[in-house]
Amino acid sequence: MQGKMGQSAPLTMILILQFIMLPLEANASEKLVEDLFHYIDAHQDDFVQNLKDWVSVPSDSSDPQFRQELIRMIQMTAERIRTLGASVELVDMGLETLHGGQTIKFPPAILAQLGNDTDKATVCFYGHVDIQPAKKEDGWKTDPYTMTETNGNLYGRGATDNKGPVLAWIHAIDTYIALKKDIPVNLKFIIEGVEETGSPGLEELLTGHEDFFSDVDYVVISDNVWLSRKPALTYGTRGNAYFFIEVESGTKDLHSGTFGGIIHEAMRDMVYLLASLVDTSGHILIPGIYDDVAPLTEEENKLYENIDFDMEEHKNNTEVNTFLYNTKEEILQHLWRYPSLSIHGIEGAFAGTGTKTVIPSKVIGKFSIRQVPNMKIPVVEKLVKKYLEDEFAKLKSPNKLTVSLEIGAMPWVANVDDPQYEAAKIAIRKVFGVTPDMIRDGSTIPLARTFQDLTKKRVMMLPIGGADDGEHSQNEKISRSNYIQGTKLFALFFLELSKLHEDFQIKSKPKNVKISQLVGC
Repeated sequence: MQGKMGQSAPLTMILILQFIMLPLEANASEKLVEDLFHYIDAHQDDFVQNLKDWVSVPSDSSDPQFRQELIRMIQMTAERIRTLGASVELVDMGLETLHGGQTIKFPPAILAQLGNDTDKATVCFYGHVDIQPAKKEDGWKTDPYTMTETNGNLYGRGATDNKGPVLAWIHAIDTYIALKKDIPVNLKFIIEGVEETGSPGLEELLTGHEDFFSDVDYVVISDNVWLSRKPALTYGTRGNAYFFIEVESGTKDLHSGTFGGIIHEAMRDMVYLLASLVDTSGHILIPGIYDDVAPLTEEENKLYENIDFDMEEHKNNTEVNTFLYNTKEEILQHLWRYPSLSIHGIEGAFAGTGTKTVIPSKVIGKFSIRQVPNMKIPVVEKLVKKYLEDEFAKLKSPNKLTVSLEIGAMPWVANVDDPQYEAAKIAIRKVFGVTPDMIRDGSTIPLARTFQDLTKKRVMMLPIGGADDGEHSQNEKISRSNYIQGTKLFALFFLELSKLHEDFQIKSKPKNVKISQLVGC
């Protein structure tokens, strides 16, 4: 008996020491968080000035005249990441062919790495530093490239999309370095300069640098905004299938006084076809279109209950009189997890002011279907074409019909039980004092699906921008509070993720100690 007792004594002492160390480790962690937050608060004016410096660069990726400024912005970003001690590679992205046939260099992409401790989680952050076009005369209250602080808001093009979040991530890392504290995770960056023009070359960049992503555990994207004033985590987006319907009746436009009433008009066919796509309740009339939509589970349905969403405020912001649905849950579900069909316009028809009695010879109707998980683009394309061809046949029109798919972007949905989502929830509660809303985005953000498919890694969207930030619009802004609190969020996210990742590793490792040893038998 004593022999067994003697064997169990060292193990018992280890367990006792571990219990003693737990509160000490907790106190050390709390002290670290306190120090991180204090440093960020104390240096917030410096962080705001850094954003002002970045906003001053007109890194518009859509206008070739700003290409050198865009390249300068990429170089500034790369140099700033180097100051963290990271290794940085500027990847040549080739040439862009303009409409006139001329070519111009794409800005390089940034691949960077900081830390390679195999015992730590590795997090890859995606961001972009190109911006949408902006001119003061477009309706800006201030110069879009001179960041201006008014009533706690930082106004300037790129403030929230996406220079602010990129800098907040960098400042979070810098805070650990300034305090001489160990960064809890390994970090990688992928920063591009053509996101606003569709990220040409991104897929090739990802597939061409498989080694860069081989040890990545998590991908974090911070390139969207909250649903309301409450912090949120985004776990899904809708896809987009954009179609053109072309109806052609002849080779030239005709006078309605001379030919009206004796020919099959292309516009009349077009109006009939567009009107046949969706009913007045928003229900898509294409047979089979809902067949692959993922069913609403009880677990998912519960996610909508506590989401902060003010229907009247949303109605006022959109300046519409009424919605198609009467409850918060119905509206959010039809924005996020059910498909929708929108008609966007008709090319070739008279659209100017005044009157013009013309019969257009060719018109192109444009509409899109926002897809949701389980819907497949080839299936949607086949259903749409068959339906429109069948409807057109009913007209017995001699005109020529052509239906084409112009854009096919897949939806994305993440597993909200993944460790990075749990870490982000904990960090948000500690920084903002609330549990975040778990939201989807009704629009299409191809990057999330692209990263998930090509890197095979867990992807999360972690926004810090507010619902009223006006990305892409006049007077874009990020609030000083969101910018600084967002920096704290990122810093704490590293810490919380490291704990969860460590727990995950411990649970995954085989147990070498027998149960009999633990109980001293």
